[in-house]
Amino acid sequence: MNAREEILSRVRGALGDVVQPDPALDVPIPWEYGRPTAMPDILERFVEMVVDYKAVVRRAPAAGVAEAVAELLAGAGAASVVLPSGLDPAWRAAIGSAGIRIHDDDPQLSHQELNGIDSVVTAAAVGIADTGTIVLDHAADQGRRALTLVPDIHLVVVRTDQVVSDVPEAVGRLAAAVTAGSPLTWISGGSATSDIELIRVEGVHGPRTLLVVLAE
Repeated sequence: MNAREEILSRVRGALGDVVQPDPALDVPIPWEYGRPTAMPDILERFVEMVVDYKAVVRRAPAAGVAEAVAELLAGAGAASVVLPSGLDPAWRAAIGSAGIRIHDDDPQLSHQELNGIDSVVTAAAVGIADTGTIVLDHAADQGRRALTLVPDIHLVVVRTDQVVSDVPEAVGRLAAAVTAGSPLTWISGGSATSDIELIRVEGVHGPRTLLVVLAE
């Protein structure tokens, strides 16, 4: 008996008492896809994990979001910003009052024009506490993908009711966007890579600076 025959013989022997060919039914697991993962404080966990990616997080009441957005942009040194059409008008007003030059994407800006703009502000679709990931489904308050990939600073506003426990729960929230064929962008901190000689390089394939406002 050669090695191959011996291995197959052992596999057949191990499967001798298996009467259910479907492994999912043979070994039932009391787990439901999309069920939230229990954690002591989902918002604290989300903030902790986002900060661990070297992002800046500001928690703000709903009435203070516009002010927080303007202050964070100014603090990051942004002199210009592109705003998707569906954003809260109060955010736009606060940004303009802070002296930051506002650009609209209608008609669509070219990549060269976007490259000359410091920052972008968007809303979000989902925030994932377990991984510190923010997901965009590029609805009107998030704009097209290029807006969130070219400028060097990305400020994203996540509502507390958009924060879920883990990735499976997030995928459940995103089902409608997937069905509609919308693009999804998953963001875990500022863009960075260590592919070349393990040297960390930031801002390679997206904004190098991530600012997050968690709207209570």
